[in-house]
Amino acid sequence: MEPAPDSEARNAREETAMPAPLWLIDAFSSRPFRGNPAGVCWLDHPAPDTWMQALAAELNQAETAFVSPAADGFNLRWFTPEIEVDLCGHATLATGHFLWTSGRLDPREPVRFHTRSGVLTARREHDDRIVLDFPGMEVVPVAPPEGFFAALNLPGGLVYVNQAAQPDYLVMLDREVDVHIVMPNFAALKKINARGVIITAPGDRKETDFVSRFFAPAVGVDEDPVTGSAHCTLAPFWAPRLGKSTMVGYQASRRGGVVETRIVGDRVHLAGHAVTVMRGEVDAPGTEDPAAATNSYNHGA
Repeated sequence: MEPAPDSEARNAREETAMPAPLWLIDAFSSRPFRGNPAGVCWLDHPAPDTWMQALAAELNQAETAFVSPAADGFNLRWFTPEIEVDLCGHATLATGHFLWTSGRLDPREPVRFHTRSGVLTARREHDDRIVLDFPGMEVVPVAPPEGFFAALNLPGGLVYVNQAAQPDYLVMLDREVDVHIVMPNFAALKKINARGVIITAPGDRKETDFVSRFFAPAVGVDEDPVTGSAHCTLAPFWAPRLGKSTMVGYQASRRGGVVETRIVGDRVHLAGHAVTVMRGEVDAPGTEDPAAATNSYNHGA
């Protein structure tokens, strides 16, 4: 009996598939099941965009990072369950942890990533804390779009927007408790034309300079547990208001997470720990798959 055509195609894919390491890592936490989980997938060769997006949707984490070797470092891309994003902090931190822990890079060596947001670096300190060097993002005050506060279930607040390619709104509230109690209407918030919305207030505890939460239903993440890229906006926002260049931010999600920030010129250093939760493999498209050669992203420098 002849195999069905779709069976033949499936068998051909399985024969050319290459096992690729796939880890789940909790970032901005030194304990498992805290901070922000990220998938990290190592690719020896380019894979189709459609496959990477499908795997990110399958994992259903806020971001899945895809890392591959480059001549002078590594190529790095980030996918939410719905789209590819320009910048992601926690998945970058998780990827650095993966490279050092898996033995692909000496822990004493910094990492150089080629990304949609240019070259980003990470280094590992003696206490296993990872420090990321990211671009700072200034904000400007704006009038909120129609339905903005209703979607957040807030009576009002000062609203700003950053100048990123995929912009975020920022809402400044008066007290930490105001941040904790916000309950957005995510269906309504998804209609706002932005990557996401940051809400923030000064911290009540001496060990925390500011608190925040981050909502991004438009990219498939209702509430992100800990958002490194949001702190690229939060750190420059709070530095002049608090009179500090080194600050500690707490993201008040259900999982919670701490992000240490430092302003260095027009850059922001983000620091935190990471812990491996799961190690496994996924069948990645083989080099014979023509889509791997024609649908890959050219990172450049």
